[in-house]
Amino acid sequence: MVTTYQVTGMSCGHCEQAVRHEVGQLPGVRRLEVSAATGQLAVTWDGPAKDAAVLAAVDQAGYTATRQ
Repeated sequence: MVTTYQVTGMSCGHCEQAVRHEVGQLPGVRRLEVSAATGQLAVTWDGPAKDAAVLAAVDQAGYTATRQ
C-alpha cells in the first residue's frame, strides 16, 4: 500500500534527508520517496498505513504533513 503526504517547509536535500530519516524508522515502511521540489512524501507500507505515526515523524523532523 502506498500513501502520499504533502509536506510543508522542505526546501532542500537536507530537508528531504531529515524527513527520510524520521519516517524511515517507522515499523512497516518498505520504501520512501521524498521531494522538496514538490513537497511530496510517498510511503510504501508492508501493511496498513499508519498516518498518525507518519505525521508525528514528519513533525519530529521539523515539518508539517497532511495526507493527500
